[in-house]
Formats: sequence, structure tokens, C-alpha cells
Amino acid sequence: MAGVKIEEVIERPLPKPVKGKKNTPATEFWRKFKKQKMAVAAGVFVGILFLLGIIGPYITSYGAAQFDYNHTLEGPSALHWAGTDAYGRDIFSRIIIGTRISLFISLLSVFIGAVAGTFLGLISGYYGKWIDNMIMRFCDILFAFPGILLAIGIIAILGPGLGNVVIAISVFSVPMFARIVRSSTLAVKTAVYVEATRSMGAKHGRIIWKHIFPGTISAIIVNFTMRLGTAILTAASLSFIGLGAQPPSPEWGAMLSGGRDYLNTAPHVTFFPGLAIFLTVLAFNLLGDGLRDALDPKMKD
Repeated sequence: MAGVKIEEVIERPLPKPVKGKKNTPATEFWRKFKKQKMAVAAGVFVGILFLLGIIGPYITSYGAAQFDYNHTLEGPSALHWAGTDAYGRDIFSRIIIGTRISLFISLLSVFIGAVAGTFLGLISGYYGKWIDNMIMRFCDILFAFPGILLAIGIIAILGPGLGNVVIAISVFSVPMFARIVRSSTLAVKTAVYVEATRSMGAKHGRIIWKHIFPGTISAIIVNFTMRLGTAILTAASLSFIGLGAQPPSPEWGAMLSGGRDYLNTAPHVTFFPGLAIFLTVLAFNLLGDGLRDALDPKMKD
């Protein structure tokens, strides 16, 4: 180097390494997810819904069954933000209180379906052969029925009620999770680290739950989120036709059912519960799309 002595180069201190953020899976996920503005907004909306599900009954101005026959079928006003129904009950308060019911039904039913479907998908994808064939044919039978018709058939056997709605939604959620987890299992079980673990004599249960199952979690999370919206819509549909929540429950589908006789005279009775269902299902679908794009390693920035 011209004009620089060797002694100066040797004595010159080395530059300190630049401390940067560690690129962990969590930071990588957040980096991708925050770029999707619609998904972030949907996530905030879903977070507010869960908060309302917890504290909603304690912050409303009116009770779910608080009647006021002097103010029946009134439109939105400063006193009743979403108006009142045929019994003078405040619709806005009933929607807030009903958030807990709708979220509870969807979470419990999809969780049960996810657990059962994940187990079947792992067993089917890992062992293959006749076990795989038997489980997949069972899923094909369930897939042959539209989800809502299958749910109606199950409730027709078990009887109406929220508990049976949970069972019905759980049953038609199983094949979807089983198919997705099976597909992920088939891809993961041929990985080098799984083959190495198998060659070392690891038991099948250890291979499935410690090495294969973690590779399916991202697919499960995405499908779980999107199925929540489907579950809410299905539960509301069943309540609307009288097979789910029964009056005077503030469940959104039951509220729709109670207001259908007043579509011409008081459309707000059905509009606001329908809007709640629409926004909630849309939010879960947008959030699921965002999670899929952020968790899928094949998706490019």
C-alpha cells in the first residue's frame, strides 16, 4: 500500500464487529407479517374481539336480557347505538356480549377438530399403506358432504344446542386438518435429519412428535385461523335455522333469526348482527392469509 508503513497497518486496531439483531424465526416471521397491512389490521381487529369476549359483559350499558317495552324496534340513536329489537333490548350490548359465545364455540370446536385431525394426519402420513388408505377414505366420506349439511345431519341426530353445535363443527373440521397434516408429514418424514434419527434407532413415537410434528405446526396454525371464521359462520347458520343457540341467547345467528320478521320495518335488527359476522369472518380469513404468507418459507418478499 503506497504511503502506508507496514508497522502502522499491524498496529492499527481491528474494527469492532457491528452488533445487529439476531435473525431468529420470530423476528423473521414478524418482518414478513408486518409488511401485510391488511393482515396486521385484521390481527388488531381479532385481538379486540378476544378482549371484548373477556370483558364485554362487564362494560356494556345494558344486559343481554334487559327488556324495555317502551323502546321497541327503535333505530340507532345516542341512547342505543345499534337500536333495539322487538323486546326493547339494546342490540349493540347484545352483540358485544354475544362475542364471547361466538368465539367460544369456534375456538373449542376448531381446537377439537385440529387435535383429532392432526393425530390422524400424522399417523396416516408416517405409516402409510393400509392405515393411510383407511384414514383417507374416511376423510373422503366426510368431504363428500357439504360442511353445513353434515353439521345439520349431526345435530338432527344429537338434537339442537350449543354443545351439539361444537360437536358438529368439530367433526367436519377433522378431515381438513388430517389432509393438511398428512401432506406436511409426507414432506418432512423424508428429510435428512428424520432419516438420521430413524437410523439411530429412535422409536416411532419420538420421531413423529419430536421431529415430524414441529414441521407441520405452521400449516396447522394457518388452517386453524381460517377455520375459526368458517366455524363462526356455520354456528351462526345453525342458530339461524333453530338448531344452534336458542332464544334469548345473544349469539349472533340467533339474533339474526329473531330479526328476520322485521326486515321491512326495522332492518337494523338484522343488519348489525350480520355486520358483526361479516367483519369477524373476513378478519379471520385475512389474518390466515397473512400468517400463511409469513410462515411459508417458499414465499418470497
